[in-house]
Amino acid sequence: MKPMEPMKPMQPMAPMAPMQSGSEDWWPKGLSQPGSSGAQNGMRYAFFAEQRRLVIEQDGAVTQYDTGDLRITGVSQQQPSGGNGGSARFTSQHGEVALGDLKRL
Repeated sequence: MKPMEPMKPMQPMAPMAPMQSGSEDWWPKGLSQPGSSGAQNGMRYAFFAEQRRLVIEQDGAVTQYDTGDLRITGVSQQQPSGGNGGSARFTSQHGEVALGDLKRL
């Protein structure tokens, strides 16, 4: 029987890539921090009061809207009884605003 050989020293591990955190900015560069943001039913939104912008991400597409004097504080999304294609409505100081009422940039 052959005697056991000594163990080789362990090699150092390669550094791991940083983990992706859920707090990564998904909106376009150049915007300040959002005053309000959230997600619902596969859609994310962020409102930027300084730039008067509402940014929506849905199905991987990011779209910006001009909010004028509106201050967006929340979102509600109604799902139609037939399935997908719900409509998002945003809460502002003037009441609810439909996404279709905002100017797309």
